[in-house]
Amino acid sequence: MPHFIAPDGISLYYEDAGTGLPLLCLSGLTRNARDYDYVAPHLSGVRMIRMDYRGRGHSDWADPATYDVKVEMADALALLDLLGIEKAAVLGASRGGLIGMLMAVKAKDRMLGLALNDIGAELNSAGLEVIRGYVGKHPEQKTVEEAAKARMALNAEKFPGVPLERWRKEVTNTAVLTDEGLRLNYDPRLADALGNGEAAAVTLDLWPLFEKVAPLPCAVIHGENSDLLSRETVDEMARRNPDLITAHVPDRAHIPFLDEAESLAALNLWLGQMQ
Repeated sequence: MPHFIAPDGISLYYEDAGTGLPLLCLSGLTRNARDYDYVAPHLSGVRMIRMDYRGRGHSDWADPATYDVKVEMADALALLDLLGIEKAAVLGASRGGLIGMLMAVKAKDRMLGLALNDIGAELNSAGLEVIRGYVGKHPEQKTVEEAAKARMALNAEKFPGVPLERWRKEVTNTAVLTDEGLRLNYDPRLADALGNGEAAAVTLDLWPLFEKVAPLPCAVIHGENSDLLSRETVDEMARRNPDLITAHVPDRAHIPFLDEAESLAALNLWLGQMQ
């Protein structure tokens, strides 16, 4: 199980698979490298690089003060350094997209392009409240099956038609079964650090970060049922960047799985601009 040492000495898990265009995949707030299991089989000609942020998945837990997008960006750049990668395309889901936009300001010379999965230059406060409601809380259900059925019921309206098998995987991506029932596979103290990421972003002007991405190839994938990213925000992003690749994914909220036809079309078009 490969790990590398972050600048402050924390041990972080990563994966490096495939050959071709370096593609750095940055996951959501509470998530990990498994975020990209759905899309990985559909992308060719890429070297997919994934990591578990500090405090998530197989990586060490750390001081909650370091659960911060600036620190996580530095960790990602340290991984690229370790692998000898000068530039990479960045695919960021939710929090990963915030890190990607920050990279466009702080380390644009390391980027080939940026794709955003249901994250943009404005975040809806309603969606942030949903995130606040679950971060750091262990599942109430005692088994994976119970938790998967609960997720399926909870998301029936915004993710219609998603099979139970996929919700089982979603549960096991972020929780582990113990003698005490299901427990999060990330540091619950991540809830205390929300002000250093998503919650803080709603009070910040993210437009200057987004506008820094150009002229690099950029794409945004939007779940049509998302409560975090609105169609109006995507439309304004496209107005400000006429070369922006956009995809509106039906029957998906926050976040699309990325193996939907609309997501794959946008990603392949985006990747094609850099290959």
